[in-house]
Amino acid sequence: MRRALAVAATPGVPLGPNPRVGAVILDESGEAVGEGYHRGAGTPHAEVDALHKVAAAARGATVVVTLEPCNHVGRTGPCAAALIAAGVKRVVFAQADTSEVAAGGSVALHRAGLDVESGVLADEATRLNEAWSFSLHHGRPKITWKFAASLDGRSAAADGTSQWITGAEARTDVHALRAECDAILVGTGTALADDPRLTVRDADGQPLAVERQPLRAVMGLRGLPSHAALLDDTAPTILLNTREPTEALDRLTAAGCSHVWLEGGPRLAAAFLAAGLVDEAIAYVAPVLLGSGSSAVADLGITTIAHALRLDLIDVTRIGDDVRLRLKGPD
Repeated sequence: MRRALAVAATPGVPLGPNPRVGAVILDESGEAVGEGYHRGAGTPHAEVDALHKVAAAARGATVVVTLEPCNHVGRTGPCAAALIAAGVKRVVFAQADTSEVAAGGSVALHRAGLDVESGVLADEATRLNEAWSFSLHHGRPKITWKFAASLDGRSAAADGTSQWITGAEARTDVHALRAECDAILVGTGTALADDPRLTVRDADGQPLAVERQPLRAVMGLRGLPSHAALLDDTAPTILLNTREPTEALDRLTAAGCSHVWLEGGPRLAAAFLAAGLVDEAIAYVAPVLLGSGSSAVADLGITTIAHALRLDLIDVTRIGDDVRLRLKGPD
């Protein structure tokens, strides 16, 4: 199973929207004879990739896979049926797949007479696809709120300027983390004021050669002008005609998003925090003092320190002259 996990994490495999999955096939003597992994949406699943490599040697074999074989027809056929047809004798998987469209693989394998074992290194498999697993469990995407601020908590100066509070190294780090998400979400206020591109770019401002650009999502009731940078063809864009975080997340869930990068202004951040929908915060703090200007988050209705929203500090990393804080969202 550890080999299957390592294969699933092959460099270059997209982190979403599909889970990363690896499979290893063992012959009747217990020797590994083949392995495979899922390379992204529309490509063969890990089990099928491995079966293609071993052909007839799969008969009577054991397949070790990091995720329960699927039991549905999508862009590819059901893996459970492929394993049965190949004459596999035993299937061992780590994480159960309880999604509405893919669940039921282990039941199908049992009914076909295969020996099935589940839960082997399940925690490790869950961590491999942390955001996908979160979405599977909670029925909505994981929300990572990113903001940059001065030492005194300002996200913009009094005249509204905010480029750049942090240095080039921190901005490069932001793009690397953006690339791990399925969608980048801002409010219409930010979209109209800053005209952002919301793409994953390199230090020179050019789109990075990533497997896919994240979906650009704009939340609010105001429209965008036809010339808005968000409406160009460098990445897909979805307009969410609502101010309600839960409604926006319903739309993004339906769009197949497991991990949303929240990069809007202070009011959007406050709305998600007030709704209890910030699961992780990544703060870039610059050694800069502004003294006035916009705060990183708008009024949360907190009037006493006893009611403060407290986040758990997970990691502190210096990036250039700035500090990146990674925090678990408030309970």
